[in-house]
Amino acid sequence: MWLDTPRNPNAPLAGLKVLELARVLAGPWAGQILADLGADVIKVESPDGDGTRKWGPPWIERDHGEREAAYYHAANRGKRSIIADFRDEDDLARIHDLASSADVVLENFKTGTLTKFGLDYKRLAQVNARLVYCSITGFGQTGPRAHEAGYDFVIQAMSGFMALTGEPQGQPMKMGISISDLTCGLYSVIGIQAALAMRARTGRGQHVDMALLDCSVGLLASQAMHFLTTGENPPRMGNEHAQVSAYGVFPVADGDIVLAPANDGLFRRLLTLLRRNDLLTDERFATNEGRLANREELDAIIAGETSKWQMDELLADCAAAGIPAGRVNAVDAVFDDPQVKARGMRVDLDGIPGVRTPLTFSDAELALDRPSPRKGEHG
Repeated sequence: MWLDTPRNPNAPLAGLKVLELARVLAGPWAGQILADLGADVIKVESPDGDGTRKWGPPWIERDHGEREAAYYHAANRGKRSIIADFRDEDDLARIHDLASSADVVLENFKTGTLTKFGLDYKRLAQVNARLVYCSITGFGQTGPRAHEAGYDFVIQAMSGFMALTGEPQGQPMKMGISISDLTCGLYSVIGIQAALAMRARTGRGQHVDMALLDCSVGLLASQAMHFLTTGENPPRMGNEHAQVSAYGVFPVADGDIVLAPANDGLFRRLLTLLRRNDLLTDERFATNEGRLANREELDAIIAGETSKWQMDELLADCAAAGIPAGRVNAVDAVFDDPQVKARGMRVDLDGIPGVRTPLTFSDAELALDRPSPRKGEHG
């Protein structure tokens, strides 16, 4: 069932065999990254198929007339698809056979679900000691909530993300993407590759236990440190930065831009650019600590100056002066950005658009050779 020759022999993970028992987002996202890196990923779907095939609109129509949701295509590029009903003895035997020769099994069923089919790590490792088995769940394999299902929106709430996102006086706000699912997919690829590297030394595989909640808590970074060192909850601050000022969204005559002068030198350059040299000797703004203490007044001054400029002119002058700044792009503007185009972030495979895995190598290349598979097209 596996490919006799690598899809792209110059891809970093060429020859790696991955059995994906996953659906919706976190697991398939990890599988797509592995596929982009050259792995031969077999996606096992139930007779009904991955539910995201029907999560439209928007829809993508293939040349044979079949319609699938664009959502599905966001996370399944480069794979092969087979159909298996785990309640069918022949289908289940086929999956066991594939797992026996796989390098990686990737699954995102609820904790314990696959045990009754003999597809858990303990059982599969008995016949494939080199197997790296990655489980993605909401809460992990241990702890009081281990057997509960995990959903991105709920995890964003539980992890602290929503308490940190939104305007200070507004409602807690989720992010505009499924950040908990996507982050867990990314961390899962890191865990899988670390386990593969260890296998190269020991000859043995292992179980990689990934939890959406763990990964989201892990992303709290400096906000976690705020609490851990002060005992206080960091506040929601909208577009303001907890540790830096002036740093935020500012108006221009024809829209809004982001300014990020993150140190004293950059801030002084900004004042000079805005022709406010009179503030260079103002003790209130001489240090970042002072700027934070006088944030409201400073932001009003900066906004009054930026509002006199046209966006393109101010951005060009900021770039010339080395001041970090950027326009607030809608998604259409993102894919029209010359830098995004130059980096080849958009890919089109057999008429199906997508976004490549953002990894670029000096001596390897991604395996961007086929779109997401049709349901069961490989058996």
